Amino acid sequence: MTNAKTPAAGHPATPLFDRPLINALPVEHLCDLSIDLELGQVIATPLGTRLTFVVKGGRFEGPRFRGEMLPGGGDWVSLGADGTSRMDVRATLRTHDGVLIHYESHGILKFPADGRQRLAKGERLSFDESYVRPTPRFETSDERYAWLCGIVTVGYGEYGPGRIDHRMFRIL
Repeated sequence: MTNAKTPAAGHPATPLFDRPLINALPVEHLCDLSIDLELGQVIATPLGTRLTFVVKGGRFEGPRFRGEMLPGGGDWVSLGADGTSRMDVRATLRTHDGVLIHYESHGILKFPADGRQRLAKGERLSFDESYVRPTPRFETSDERYAWLCGIVTVGYGEYGPGRIDHRMFRIL
């Protein structure tokens, strides 16, 4: 039987498996992103509950790029029977110097048991009580921002009525 330290027959040992495990991935701050949303549409389906949120606009700022999220994108959330929501965000970013960037993000949302009711009452759910983990990707052909197309990005966030805030990191 093989394990992480024992290579399969016919395969040489990989130095990676001889290294100590790391506790944290090296990251750098990519940007902070705030998204303003229309009131969500709730749709019951045989596969579960769907929530559709239309993007009204937003803004982002980081060390290497900044700008706005244009109106018209959306977040098509799937709410599972286990209470876990899955994000499906697509939108367009426009940088401060006019470059359009396709933004797509998936990820996981887990709110406290009373989270949806509290959001409906106008409360904000803090980072400490929610699990909001987006995994965005970017697409552009502009040379100034092409570096975004080849990075892995993760983040964490908070939700409030009509607004999402995400802090994003590039994994190095």
